[in-house]
Amino acid sequence: MSRIGKLPIPIPGGVEVTVGSKTVDVKGPKGTISTPVHPAVAYTVDGGNVMVTRTDDSRLARAQHGLRRTLLANCILGVKDGFSKTLEVIGVGYKVAVKGQAVELALGFSHPVLLDLPKGIEAKAEGNKLTLSGVDKQAVGEFAATIRRIRPPEPYKGKGVKYSGEIIRRKAGKSGGKK
Repeated sequence: MSRIGKLPIPIPGGVEVTVGSKTVDVKGPKGTISTPVHPAVAYTVDGGNVMVTRTDDSRLARAQHGLRRTLLANCILGVKDGFSKTLEVIGVGYKVAVKGQAVELALGFSHPVLLDLPKGIEAKAEGNKLTLSGVDKQAVGEFAATIRRIRPPEPYKGKGVKYSGEIIRRKAGKSGGKK
């Protein structure tokens, strides 16, 4: 039995979970999100908990058990608290700004890079930090990775876009190896 899959998911106050035939819909103070239902697992809502159980003991059902429980737990956490990722833009002349529903990045190219915000994601720029937040953990992480992919941090000076708290392994330059 999956250690993660057998844990009940507590439903906090203000969050409503509805199990449908194709999706499980979660509604809370931050918004609404849904996750698809897999036929190998069953969802039961009783009291203040949601239990995810597998229908049989096949390899597919065992694989989906913990995954579907975690996806549902992330949905519940997302509508209650939300998820956020912070990116830092490091480099001389590198800037980030939020203009309406777009993020404008000046990353040393001959032109500014404009990225439209996906639906359900909010961005806030403070100095050289960009904070992305939203209900869907996967969407927030994917958009943060898309921004980082434009100019990943380089190992010599550390210039580029990095996650807050990410440690860049630095290399010695040309004169670093000589004595």
